[in-house]
Amino acid sequence: MRFHFDFDNYRSLVRLAWSEPALRARLRSLAVLLLGVPITASFHALCFALDPILFPSLRRTEVREPVFILGHGRSGTTLTFRLMSEDEERFSYFLLWECYFPSLLQKRAIRAVASLDRRWLGGRLERLARRFEERRYGPARHMHKMGLDLPEEDDISLFYSMASGFWMTRIPGMGVLDFYYVDRWPESKQKRLNAFYRELVRRQLCLNGGDRQHLSKNPYWTGRIASLIDAFPDARFVVNVRDPRATIPSLLKLNRSAWRSLGWDDARQQESLDVLLQQSTYNYRHPLDVLAERPDTRFAILSYDDLTADPARAIQEVYRELSLPVSDAFRDRLSAESPSESKHRTSYSYSLEEFGIEEDFIRKEFGDLFERFGWDEEPGTP
Repeated sequence: MRFHFDFDNYRSLVRLAWSEPALRARLRSLAVLLLGVPITASFHALCFALDPILFPSLRRTEVREPVFILGHGRSGTTLTFRLMSEDEERFSYFLLWECYFPSLLQKRAIRAVASLDRRWLGGRLERLARRFEERRYGPARHMHKMGLDLPEEDDISLFYSMASGFWMTRIPGMGVLDFYYVDRWPESKQKRLNAFYRELVRRQLCLNGGDRQHLSKNPYWTGRIASLIDAFPDARFVVNVRDPRATIPSLLKLNRSAWRSLGWDDARQQESLDVLLQQSTYNYRHPLDVLAERPDTRFAILSYDDLTADPARAIQEVYRELSLPVSDAFRDRLSAESPSESKHRTSYSYSLEEFGIEEDFIRKEFGDLFERFGWDEEPGTP
Protein backbone atom coordinates (compact mmCIF):
# COMPACT_ATOMS: atom_id res chain seq x y z
CA MET A 1 0.00 0.00 0.00
CA ARG A 2 1.19 3.51 -0.81
CA PHE A 3 1.81 6.18 1.81
CA HIS A 4 -1.45 7.97 2.57
CA PHE A 5 -1.69 11.74 2.11
CA ASP A 6 -4.92 13.74 2.55
CA PHE A 7 -4.64 16.50 -0.04
CA ASP A 8 -8.01 18.03 0.96
CA ASN A 9 -6.85 18.54 4.55
CA TYR A 10 -3.52 19.88 3.31
CA ARG A 11 -5.15 22.54 1.14
CA SER A 12 -7.51 23.52 3.95
CA LEU A 13 -4.66 23.92 6.42
CA VAL A 14 -2.72 26.08 3.97
CA ARG A 15 -5.77 28.32 3.53
CA LEU A 16 -6.20 28.61 7.31
CA ALA A 17 -2.55 29.53 7.79
CA TRP A 18 -2.63 32.01 4.90
CA SER A 19 -5.63 33.85 6.39
CA GLU A 20 -4.20 34.14 9.91
CA PRO A 21 -3.91 37.84 10.92
CA ALA A 22 -1.01 37.24 13.35
CA LEU A 23 2.09 37.55 11.17
CA ARG A 24 4.40 35.35 13.27
CA ALA A 25 1.91 32.48 13.42
CA ARG A 26 1.12 32.83 9.70
CA LEU A 27 4.75 32.71 8.57
CA ARG A 28 5.69 29.88 10.89
CA SER A 29 2.79 27.68 9.80
CA LEU A 30 3.24 28.41 6.10
CA ALA A 31 6.91 27.47 6.36
CA VAL A 32 5.96 24.12 7.91
CA LEU A 33 3.16 23.45 5.43
CA LEU A 34 4.81 24.63 2.22
CA LEU A 35 8.34 23.39 2.90
CA GLY A 36 8.48 20.94 5.78
CA VAL A 37 5.42 18.84 4.95
CA PRO A 38 6.12 18.15 1.23
CA ILE A 39 9.76 17.24 1.87
CA THR A 40 9.05 15.06 4.89
CA ALA A 41 5.99 13.33 3.42
CA SER A 42 7.88 12.53 0.20
CA PHE A 43 10.73 10.99 2.19
CA HIS A 44 8.25 8.94 4.25
CA ALA A 45 6.49 7.76 1.09
CA LEU A 46 9.75 6.54 -0.45
CA CYS A 47 10.79 4.63 2.68
CA PHE A 48 7.27 3.26 3.10
CA ALA A 49 7.37 1.83 -0.43
CA LEU A 50 10.74 0.16 0.24
CA ASP A 51 9.57 -1.60 3.43
CA PRO A 52 8.02 -4.75 1.89
CA ILE A 53 10.96 -5.08 -0.49
CA LEU A 54 13.66 -4.83 2.18
CA PHE A 55 11.77 -6.70 4.92
CA PRO A 56 9.90 -9.76 3.61
CA SER A 57 8.79 -10.63 7.14
CA LEU A 58 6.48 -7.61 6.99
CA ARG A 59 4.21 -9.49 4.58
CA ARG A 60 3.75 -12.25 7.16
CA THR A 61 2.99 -9.90 10.06
CA GLU A 62 -0.68 -9.70 11.04
CA VAL A 63 -2.58 -7.38 13.35
CA ARG A 64 -4.47 -9.48 15.90
CA GLU A 65 -6.74 -8.33 18.73
CA PRO A 66 -5.48 -4.74 19.15
CA VAL A 67 -6.51 -2.84 22.26
CA PHE A 68 -7.70 0.76 21.91
CA ILE A 69 -7.86 3.19 24.86
CA LEU A 70 -10.36 5.98 24.19
CA GLY A 71 -12.18 8.68 26.13
CA HIS A 72 -12.62 12.41 26.44
CA GLY A 73 -9.31 14.25 26.71
CA ARG A 74 -7.91 14.52 30.26
CA SER A 75 -9.94 11.53 31.48
CA GLY A 76 -7.00 9.31 32.46
CA THR A 77 -6.20 7.72 29.09
CA THR A 78 -2.50 8.54 29.43
CA LEU A 79 -2.25 6.90 32.84
CA THR A 80 -4.14 3.84 31.61
CA PHE A 81 -1.82 3.61 28.62
CA ARG A 82 1.28 3.93 30.77
CA LEU A 83 0.15 1.17 33.12
CA MET A 84 -0.92 -1.23 30.40
CA SER A 85 2.25 -0.60 28.40
CA GLU A 86 4.16 -2.12 31.31
CA ASP A 87 2.78 -5.47 30.16
CA GLU A 88 5.82 -5.67 27.91
CA GLU A 89 5.49 -9.35 27.07
CA ARG A 90 2.01 -8.81 25.59
CA PHE A 91 1.88 -5.38 24.00
CA SER A 92 3.56 -3.45 21.22
CA TYR A 93 3.02 0.31 20.92
CA PHE A 94 4.46 3.45 19.38
CA LEU A 95 7.07 5.53 21.15
CA LEU A 96 6.88 9.22 20.29
CA TRP A 97 9.91 9.23 18.00
CA GLU A 98 8.56 6.18 16.18
CA CYS A 99 5.34 8.06 15.41
CA TYR A 100 7.33 10.60 13.42
CA PHE A 101 9.09 7.88 11.40
CA PRO A 102 6.29 5.61 10.12
CA SER A 103 8.43 3.42 7.87
CA LEU A 104 9.97 0.18 9.16
CA LEU A 105 13.16 1.09 7.29
CA GLN A 106 13.37 4.39 9.15
CA LYS A 107 12.76 2.82 12.55
CA ARG A 108 15.38 0.12 12.09
CA ALA A 109 17.91 2.59 10.69
CA ILE A 110 17.46 4.92 13.67
CA ARG A 111 17.77 2.04 16.14
CA ALA A 112 20.98 0.96 14.40
CA VAL A 113 22.41 4.48 14.58
CA ALA A 114 21.49 4.69 18.27
CA SER A 115 23.31 1.42 18.94
CA LEU A 116 26.43 2.66 17.14
CA ASP A 117 26.21 5.96 19.00
CA ARG A 118 26.23 4.19 22.38
CA ARG A 119 29.07 1.90 21.36
CA TRP A 120 31.41 4.24 19.45
CA LEU A 121 30.41 7.85 20.22
CA GLY A 122 29.73 7.60 23.94
CA GLY A 123 26.09 8.62 23.49
CA ARG A 124 26.87 11.97 21.87
CA LEU A 125 23.91 11.80 19.49
CA GLU A 126 21.63 10.75 22.32
CA ARG A 127 22.63 13.82 24.34
CA LEU A 128 21.81 16.03 21.34
CA ALA A 129 18.42 14.34 21.08
CA ARG A 130 17.80 14.92 24.80
CA ARG A 131 18.56 18.61 24.45
CA PHE A 132 16.12 18.84 21.52
CA GLU A 133 13.54 16.94 23.56
CA GLU A 134 13.86 19.36 26.46
CA ARG A 135 13.49 22.42 24.21
CA ARG A 136 10.55 20.94 22.31
CA TYR A 137 8.54 19.26 25.07
CA GLY A 138 9.95 20.55 28.35
CA PRO A 139 7.87 23.75 28.59
CA ALA A 140 4.59 21.80 28.34
CA ARG A 141 5.39 18.82 30.56
CA HIS A 142 3.51 20.36 33.49
CA MET A 143 0.35 19.85 31.41
CA HIS A 144 1.13 16.68 29.46
CA LYS A 145 4.26 14.59 29.84
CA MET A 146 5.89 13.87 26.49
CA GLY A 147 9.28 12.44 25.61
CA LEU A 148 10.89 10.90 22.56
CA ASP A 149 11.18 7.46 24.15
CA LEU A 150 7.80 7.45 25.94
CA PRO A 151 4.68 5.65 24.66
CA GLU A 152 2.55 8.07 22.69
CA GLU A 153 -0.66 8.35 20.70
CA ASP A 154 -0.88 6.58 17.34
CA ASP A 155 -2.60 9.62 15.87
CA ILE A 156 0.77 11.38 15.70
CA SER A 157 1.93 8.75 13.19
CA LEU A 158 -0.64 10.26 10.79
CA PHE A 159 0.78 13.77 11.19
CA TYR A 160 2.65 13.98 7.87
CA SER A 161 -0.22 12.22 6.14
CA MET A 162 -2.31 15.29 7.05
CA ALA A 163 -4.78 12.95 8.77
CA SER A 164 -3.90 13.66 12.41
CA GLY A 165 -6.01 15.63 14.85
CA PHE A 166 -2.76 16.93 16.32
CA TRP A 167 -2.76 19.51 13.52
CA MET A 168 -5.41 21.29 15.56
CA THR A 169 -2.85 21.90 18.31
CA ARG A 170 -0.72 23.70 15.73
CA ILE A 171 -3.46 25.55 13.84
CA PRO A 172 -6.78 26.44 15.53
CA GLY A 173 -9.11 25.29 12.78
CA MET A 174 -11.73 23.42 14.79
CA GLY A 175 -14.97 23.40 12.85
CA VAL A 176 -13.17 23.93 9.52
CA LEU A 177 -11.45 20.55 9.33
CA ASP A 178 -12.91 17.32 10.61
CA PHE A 179 -10.38 14.94 12.13
CA TYR A 180 -12.83 13.71 14.75
CA TYR A 181 -16.21 12.60 13.40
CA VAL A 182 -14.71 9.80 11.33
CA ASP A 183 -17.73 7.55 11.88
CA ARG A 184 -19.74 10.12 9.88
CA TRP A 185 -17.31 10.10 6.93
CA PRO A 186 -18.14 8.33 3.66
CA GLU A 187 -17.38 4.63 4.02
CA SER A 188 -14.74 4.70 1.28
CA LYS A 189 -12.80 7.45 3.05
CA GLN A 190 -12.96 5.59 6.37
CA LYS A 191 -11.63 2.44 4.74
CA ARG A 192 -8.70 4.24 3.10
CA LEU A 193 -7.62 5.80 6.39
CA ASN A 194 -7.96 2.59 8.40
CA ALA A 195 -6.21 0.50 5.75
CA PHE A 196 -3.24 2.85 5.94
CA TYR A 197 -3.34 2.84 9.73
CA ARG A 198 -3.28 -0.97 9.71
CA GLU A 199 -0.07 -0.78 7.65
CA LEU A 200 1.47 1.55 10.23
CA VAL A 201 0.59 -0.89 13.01
CA ARG A 202 1.93 -3.87 11.02
CA ARG A 203 5.29 -2.13 10.71
CA GLN A 204 5.40 -1.47 14.44
CA LEU A 205 4.51 -5.09 15.22
CA CYS A 206 7.16 -6.32 12.80
CA LEU A 207 9.67 -4.13 14.62
CA ASN A 208 8.69 -5.19 18.15
CA GLY A 209 7.60 -8.77 17.59
CA GLY A 210 4.73 -9.97 15.43
CA ASP A 211 3.30 -12.22 18.14
CA ARG A 212 2.28 -9.23 20.28
CA GLN A 213 -0.93 -7.21 20.44
CA HIS A 214 -0.96 -3.58 19.49
CA LEU A 215 -1.84 -1.13 22.28
CA SER A 216 -3.19 2.28 21.27
CA LYS A 217 -4.25 5.37 23.25
CA ASN A 218 -6.05 8.12 21.34
CA PRO A 219 -8.58 10.50 22.89
CA TYR A 220 -8.90 12.07 19.43
CA TRP A 221 -10.39 8.79 18.18
CA THR A 222 -13.58 8.68 20.24
CA GLY A 223 -15.40 9.72 17.06
CA ARG A 224 -14.05 6.82 15.03
CA ILE A 225 -14.78 3.88 17.32
CA ALA A 226 -17.36 2.35 14.94
CA SER A 227 -14.96 2.48 12.00
CA LEU A 228 -12.23 0.92 14.16
CA ILE A 229 -14.56 -1.96 15.04
CA ASP A 230 -15.31 -2.43 11.35
CA ALA A 231 -11.60 -2.35 10.46
CA PHE A 232 -10.51 -4.52 13.40
CA PRO A 233 -13.44 -6.82 14.30
CA ASP A 234 -11.39 -8.59 16.99
CA ALA A 235 -10.35 -5.35 18.71
CA ARG A 236 -10.89 -4.65 22.40
CA PHE A 237 -11.62 -1.22 23.87
CA VAL A 238 -11.03 0.64 27.13
CA VAL A 239 -13.18 3.76 27.57
CA ASN A 240 -11.99 6.16 30.28
CA VAL A 241 -14.60 8.34 32.00
CA ARG A 242 -14.14 11.28 34.37
CA ASP A 243 -16.25 14.11 35.75
CA PRO A 244 -16.67 16.58 32.86
CA ARG A 245 -16.27 19.52 35.25
CA ALA A 246 -12.62 18.50 35.42
CA THR A 247 -11.96 17.23 31.89
CA ILE A 248 -13.56 20.00 29.85
CA PRO A 249 -11.78 23.07 31.31
CA SER A 250 -8.51 21.11 31.46
CA LEU A 251 -8.73 20.21 27.76
CA LEU A 252 -9.69 23.76 26.80
CA LYS A 253 -6.77 25.19 28.71
CA LEU A 254 -4.31 22.70 27.22
CA ASN A 255 -5.31 23.64 23.68
CA ARG A 256 -5.45 27.37 24.38
CA SER A 257 -1.94 27.26 25.87
CA ALA A 258 -0.63 25.54 22.74
CA TRP A 259 -2.23 28.11 20.42
CA ARG A 260 -1.05 31.06 22.50
CA SER A 261 2.52 29.79 22.51
CA LEU A 262 2.41 29.77 18.69
CA GLY A 263 1.05 33.32 18.52
CA TRP A 264 -2.36 32.64 16.99
CA ASP A 265 -5.05 35.33 16.85
CA ASP A 266 -7.31 35.43 19.94
CA ALA A 267 -10.52 35.46 17.89
CA ARG A 268 -9.56 32.30 16.01
CA GLN A 269 -8.56 30.65 19.27
CA GLN A 270 -11.97 31.40 20.77
CA GLU A 271 -13.81 30.04 17.73
CA SER A 272 -11.95 26.76 18.07
CA LEU A 273 -12.51 26.61 21.83
CA ASP A 274 -16.26 27.02 21.25
CA VAL A 275 -16.25 24.11 18.79
CA LEU A 276 -14.19 21.99 21.18
CA LEU A 277 -16.72 22.59 23.94
CA GLN A 278 -19.59 21.55 21.67
CA GLN A 279 -17.68 18.43 20.71
CA SER A 280 -17.31 17.31 24.33
CA THR A 281 -20.84 15.95 24.64
CA TYR A 282 -20.28 13.79 21.57
CA ASN A 283 -16.94 12.55 22.88
CA TYR A 284 -18.55 11.33 26.08
CA ARG A 285 -21.61 9.71 24.55
CA HIS A 286 -20.56 8.32 21.18
CA PRO A 287 -18.22 5.52 22.38
CA LEU A 288 -20.79 4.38 24.96
CA ASP A 289 -23.59 4.41 22.40
CA VAL A 290 -21.58 2.49 19.79
CA LEU A 291 -20.45 -0.18 22.24
CA ALA A 292 -24.02 -0.62 23.49
CA GLU A 293 -25.01 -1.38 19.88
CA ARG A 294 -22.09 -3.81 19.36
CA PRO A 295 -22.59 -6.49 22.05
CA ASP A 296 -19.98 -8.78 20.48
CA THR A 297 -17.21 -6.21 21.03
CA ARG A 298 -15.19 -6.66 24.21
CA PHE A 299 -14.76 -3.48 26.20
CA ALA A 300 -14.20 -2.06 29.68
CA ILE A 301 -15.30 1.28 31.09
CA LEU A 302 -12.70 2.69 33.47
CA SER A 303 -13.49 5.40 36.00
CA TYR A 304 -10.76 7.98 36.64
CA ASP A 305 -11.52 7.88 40.36
CA ASP A 306 -11.11 4.08 40.47
CA LEU A 307 -7.95 4.29 38.39
CA THR A 308 -6.23 6.80 40.66
CA ALA A 309 -7.52 5.32 43.91
CA ASP A 310 -6.13 1.83 43.24
CA PRO A 311 -4.38 1.59 39.86
CA ALA A 312 -3.32 -2.05 40.19
CA ARG A 313 -6.83 -3.20 41.03
CA ALA A 314 -8.41 -1.04 38.32
CA ILE A 315 -6.14 -2.33 35.56
CA GLN A 316 -6.59 -5.95 36.61
CA GLU A 317 -10.36 -5.41 36.46
CA VAL A 318 -9.94 -4.03 32.94
CA TYR A 319 -8.01 -7.16 31.98
CA ARG A 320 -10.77 -9.33 33.40
CA GLU A 321 -13.43 -7.51 31.38
CA LEU A 322 -11.31 -7.76 28.22
CA SER A 323 -10.61 -11.49 28.85
CA LEU A 324 -6.87 -10.88 29.00
CA PRO A 325 -4.82 -13.01 31.42
CA VAL A 326 -2.58 -11.14 33.86
CA SER A 327 0.93 -12.57 33.93
CA ASP A 328 2.86 -12.83 37.19
CA ALA A 329 5.48 -10.41 35.86
CA PHE A 330 2.88 -7.80 34.98
CA ARG A 331 1.07 -8.26 38.29
CA ASP A 332 4.34 -7.57 40.11
CA ARG A 333 4.86 -4.37 38.12
CA LEU A 334 1.34 -3.23 38.89
CA SER A 335 1.79 -3.93 42.59
CA ALA A 336 4.55 -1.31 42.65
CA GLU A 337 2.02 1.37 41.68
CA SER A 338 0.54 3.48 44.45
CA PRO A 339 -2.39 5.91 44.32
CA SER A 340 -0.17 8.90 45.14
CA GLU A 341 2.25 8.04 42.33
CA SER A 342 -0.48 7.44 39.78
CA LYS A 343 -2.42 10.67 40.14
CA HIS A 344 -1.80 13.18 37.42
CA ARG A 345 0.06 15.99 39.14
CA THR A 346 0.11 19.27 37.27
CA SER A 347 1.36 22.69 38.25
CA TYR A 348 -1.41 24.54 36.45
CA SER A 349 -5.01 25.11 37.51
CA TYR A 350 -8.22 25.38 35.56
CA SER A 351 -11.89 26.00 36.20
CA LEU A 352 -15.20 26.20 34.37
CA GLU A 353 -15.45 29.90 35.23
CA GLU A 354 -12.20 30.61 33.40
CA PHE A 355 -13.98 29.74 30.15
CA GLY A 356 -17.36 31.20 31.04
CA ILE A 357 -19.01 27.78 31.44
CA GLU A 358 -21.82 27.42 33.95
CA GLU A 359 -21.87 24.27 36.07
CA ASP A 360 -25.62 24.07 35.42
CA PHE A 361 -24.81 23.72 31.71
CA ILE A 362 -22.53 20.75 32.44
CA ARG A 363 -25.14 19.10 34.64
CA LYS A 364 -27.82 19.59 32.01
CA GLU A 365 -25.66 18.17 29.22
CA PHE A 366 -24.35 15.20 31.22
CA GLY A 367 -27.07 14.64 33.82
CA ASP A 368 -27.63 10.96 33.01
CA LEU A 369 -23.89 10.31 33.05
CA PHE A 370 -23.57 11.95 36.47
CA GLU A 371 -26.12 9.45 37.73
CA ARG A 372 -24.61 6.49 35.86
CA PHE A 373 -21.05 7.02 37.05
CA GLY A 374 -21.76 8.51 40.47
CA TRP A 375 -19.71 11.66 40.04
CA ASP A 376 -19.50 13.61 43.29
CA GLU A 377 -20.76 17.11 43.89
CA GLU A 378 -17.23 18.47 43.58
CA PRO A 379 -15.02 17.51 40.61
CA GLY A 380 -11.81 15.64 41.26
CA THR A 381 -8.52 17.45 41.56
CA PRO A 382 -6.38 17.71 38.41
